[in-house]
Amino acid sequence: MNAVQVPVPGGPEALKVLQVTVAPPAPGEVLIEVHGAGINRADCKQREGNYPMPPGAPRTLGLEVSGVVSALGEGVKEFAVGDRVCALVAGGGYAEYCVALVGQCLPVPGTIDLVEAGGLPEALFTVWTALFEHGALRAGDVALIHGGASGIGTMALQMASALGSRAIATAGSAERCELCVSLGAELAIDYRKQDFVEEVLRHTGGRGVDVVLDMVGGPYAGRNLKAMAPYARLCYIAGDAGPEANFNIREIMMKRIVITGSTLRHRSVDDKSRVAAILKRVVWPLLEKGRIKPVVDKVFPLAKVGDAHAAMEAGQVAGKIVLKVR
Repeated sequence: MNAVQVPVPGGPEALKVLQVTVAPPAPGEVLIEVHGAGINRADCKQREGNYPMPPGAPRTLGLEVSGVVSALGEGVKEFAVGDRVCALVAGGGYAEYCVALVGQCLPVPGTIDLVEAGGLPEALFTVWTALFEHGALRAGDVALIHGGASGIGTMALQMASALGSRAIATAGSAERCELCVSLGAELAIDYRKQDFVEEVLRHTGGRGVDVVLDMVGGPYAGRNLKAMAPYARLCYIAGDAGPEANFNIREIMMKRIVITGSTLRHRSVDDKSRVAAILKRVVWPLLEKGRIKPVVDKVFPLAKVGDAHAAMEAGQVAGKIVLKVR
């Protein structure tokens, strides 16, 4: 089969489509004929040699796929050959076939395009664990979603709104702010032209937000605190603008703020399976009704994977980039 690997770390040109052997599914696994594979920033970092891989992860890139079940490993009864599925994987997604643990597979509703479904798993798992578990977002809370037009941001806005919370987003242009509003944000702030702290406090009557989901990192640290209400939670999922942060400890103490963070790839298999079961119970009915959907901006063929990475790094994508494998 065709699969994308990185013989020598580097820029997008380092990605090579190679011929590799299709691995049969082991017990508890399914073999997926891949139709769509989501592109994530972690893939770009892995390509550069700057992202530690979990032990045993495939050399082929790709953390999420969608497609059709092609073969079943021993003991698998949850799916049948021919079922439409999407899956979170530890690697191997940029390929014509991908092995996935059955506990990390979820059915793709008939209302969702099978290629675009390749952009669902990573965002859904990340948003649930970061925003709803670590950030403890509850119905009626107000959440500030930085990077609201990103792949994670577009999913966070939809999930927050659909599950009864209020959402505020930051984004980098008027068009991206309009996208955020269309996905459920009651306020979208153009961070290039507006001070998000001032806008948040004005919108909330000076109270601030209950949860902040931050992928920006250090430069926003102190400003986040000023935009937060008492007992608020600040959850980091990345530090794209810098990993070092300075906080006013007194402000944290006086507001009783909780600062936390979340990653996905290095979680245990059991924990990922636990999250998949929750998503199927809580979020899948919303997907089936069309209240949540993948927001896919660009689709590239597998052979153009370098162009897909270049588009991701250019920072002009609204939503997800997906490789069309089949």
